[in-house]
Amino acid sequence: MNIADLLAPDAVVSGLKAQSKKQLLQELASRAHAMTRISERRIFETLIERERLGTTGIGAGIAIPHGRMAEAKTITGLFARLENGLDYEAVDSQPVDLVFMLLAPENAGADHLKALARVSRLLRDKATCEKLRAATSAEALYSILTGHKDGAVTSAA
Repeated sequence: MNIADLLAPDAVVSGLKAQSKKQLLQELASRAHAMTRISERRIFETLIERERLGTTGIGAGIAIPHGRMAEAKTITGLFARLENGLDYEAVDSQPVDLVFMLLAPENAGADHLKALARVSRLLRDKATCEKLRAATSAEALYSILTGHKDGAVTSAA
């Protein structure tokens, strides 16, 4: 499974503004609604339900909010680099500025876990995160995440 299988070029946001975790999740739900046509409220509730189980802030400024929904047809990703880091209640208590949201169909058990593992591996790579933080456009972010374009960046397997 490649990141390009999970993430469309128009599902990457550079400089997203949010003042709180709740506001961030609402903004992600709004953008995911535009991509999937699933109810924005339903997406937000799914993300909040998952956060109640334990934070999806995995440390080093990274969060991977996710959830499974009966309404989802395919695994859909959305990546945002925040304009400013925010308190996400991450495991290391550090502010979060890189967010990769995943929505999966209710019955996508193994595929959902594979997608989470793939995103986690990619974002645990310090060099990749440095490039993501230095990128100046959504196009550059997408290129880094998927390993496309000039060949200088390759995604981890």
